[in-house]
Amino acid sequence: MRVGPADEMQVGEVRRLVLGGTPVALFRLQDGFFAIGDTCSHAEASLSEGEVDAGAGEVTCERHGARFDIRTGKNRSLPATRPVPRFPARVVEGQVEVEME
Repeated sequence: MRVGPADEMQVGEVRRLVLGGTPVALFRLQDGFFAIGDTCSHAEASLSEGEVDAGAGEVTCERHGARFDIRTGKNRSLPATRPVPRFPARVVEGQVEVEME
């Protein structure tokens, strides 16, 4: 699913999208675009509103501080004990595409 021009996002930026009814956080890191579920697996909080550490490739949930790997969706710290979904993202002809199942 095309979600917009790649050149409209800067490295370290995140955008919240709703694709097919699913909240998705789209990140741009130095090595590309990555999409994970936008809802923290510990509590109902939006990861796209959390703090992004582009160098470490992780996002910290603003509600309780759980950290997640932006590239894989894996939880990196408590209180989260489960990962969030990961959705493949790529750039095709200058447009970012996110693959939804």
